[in-house]
Amino acid sequence: MKHLILTLLLAFVCLFQAGAQTLPVSDARKAVRTSGDVLAFVTPAASLITVLALKDWEGLKQGALTGVTTLGVTYALKYLIKKERPDQSDNHSFPSMHTSVSFAGAAFIQRRYGWKWGIPAYALSAYVGWSRVYGKKHDWWDVVAGAAIGVGSAYIFTHPFARKHDLNISPVAGGDGSMGLYVSMRF
Repeated sequence: MKHLILTLLLAFVCLFQAGAQTLPVSDARKAVRTSGDVLAFVTPAASLITVLALKDWEGLKQGALTGVTTLGVTYALKYLIKKERPDQSDNHSFPSMHTSVSFAGAAFIQRRYGWKWGIPAYALSAYVGWSRVYGKKHDWWDVVAGAAIGVGSAYIFTHPFARKHDLNISPVAGGDGSMGLYVSMRF
């Protein structure tokens, strides 16, 4: 009887520890992971600021539809698939939410306002995706799936603004070293 109780106790302890165990991550990887956490929301924030600055109400609607679709599909897949993260912290690895949100913002910017602004947004989103893999939160296919969801959502709902209104947005430097945007529109 003692052996049975001891065996059950050891089995319980092993099972409890296996669920709580995570792989150690170095400080450098944690720093990159944190930077990716912060930068994941730069492209959606830039999209919102641009839409409001230009009073692009149609773009606001399209951006909202893009965001809601991206979040909905990503959350649904996370909870349906339940893939374990590389650091073994939980079972919500597939697809990458950070990457899907970042790429949705980048694709919205590119689709709505052109490649001039889209290329830097995509570069930032690529860094976010890389940071998720480097930080051991996702495998590369989690990131690719997240990017595809974000870009796909933006391409479904977003229509070009720049071509419709002959929009020309270009950065300008002020005399005091400050930076700003020059916007010219022809309707």
